Amino acid sequence: MPLTRQQKDSLIADYAGGLAEAQHAFVLGFQGISVPKVTELRARVRAQGGRYIVVKNSLALRVIGEKPLGQLKDRFQGPTAVAFTSGDPVALAKALTDFAKDAPSIEFKGALLEGRAMDGSAVREIANLPGRQELIAKLLFLLQAPITRFVRVLAAVPQQFVTVIDQIRIEKEKQG
Repeated sequence: MPLTRQQKDSLIADYAGGLAEAQHAFVLGFQGISVPKVTELRARVRAQGGRYIVVKNSLALRVIGEKPLGQLKDRFQGPTAVAFTSGDPVALAKALTDFAKDAPSIEFKGALLEGRAMDGSAVREIANLPGRQELIAKLLFLLQAPITRFVRVLAAVPQQFVTVIDQIRIEKEKQG
């Protein structure tokens, strides 16, 4: 059943609202996936702060033309969905690859990260990267370690001084 003009305008507005402006996006093929599985995938993507949209290729191509996602326009063939986020792309890639293990019919057609187009095979590599929170924790640990050692050294000087003074006191008490 063909779409009416009003339905097409609604889809174009929806695509323009998020898809066209996405800095991080994953283009997926989903042929042969059941509706409950798609619902589960949407929930996983939403949990990572992203959106999952099944697109009508001709309308999506109109919207993404000169936008960053336009670099992947040759991947918009056959049944196509786009998962995108303005947040952490690594977390979204992990959610998608975890889901793809249970649903082998999911095909990664391509990805857009920080405005750069990548192959679908790069999605699995991206998923293996540490997440944003993990990287921040590692950075804070690395920044905190030298300061902690410095404070320990500074605290040791007065402690050793007090120990020496105490030893002198004990010696003087023994002498007289």
